[in-house]
Amino acid sequence: MSMRASAARYARALLDVTITESDPVAAEADLAAFVDLVQRHPDLQRTFAHPVVSASAKRALVQQILDRTQPSAPVGKLLLLLATRGRLELVREILDVYRERLMEHRQVIQAEVTTAAPLSPERIAELQQRLVKITGRTVTMTTKVDQTIIGGVVTRIGSTVYDGSIATQLAKVRHRLSERS
Repeated sequence: MSMRASAARYARALLDVTITESDPVAAEADLAAFVDLVQRHPDLQRTFAHPVVSASAKRALVQQILDRTQPSAPVGKLLLLLATRGRLELVREILDVYRERLMEHRQVIQAEVTTAAPLSPERIAELQQRLVKITGRTVTMTTKVDQTIIGGVVTRIGSTVYDGSIATQLAKVRHRLSERS
């Protein structure tokens, strides 16, 4: 089974438990804090990844971290389970999948908006409201500037791209003109 598939199983189980027993948003923060802690300490990463370090030693180390950080019960249980099973390398992937599932559960989508020039806060809010109307969901947006699109807006929501850029429109006109010749 792939790492992504295994991570998806753990993430789904964690979300199911936190929805019924806890706070799913707090669980995401707790899991992110653990991932951040491990990433900031290369020795900890090596210890968790090293096959010679026993599962019981990894579990004891995770327990020490949990005693200090006090995450929610479901997150603590998951981390101890991963340590016991020698699957701590999945934590980063579990966090990524958990975030995706949490956004789905909360009816939130992520939109990436690209423009040729920076947008004013008012324009960003207006564009966000349009996306809410189009999708029927809460929209979180990130914006970036790419001068090569000349003007207009390119919006990516998941795998769908809404390309209203001038560069694309010009390319379409150029293609139509070349077909007529």
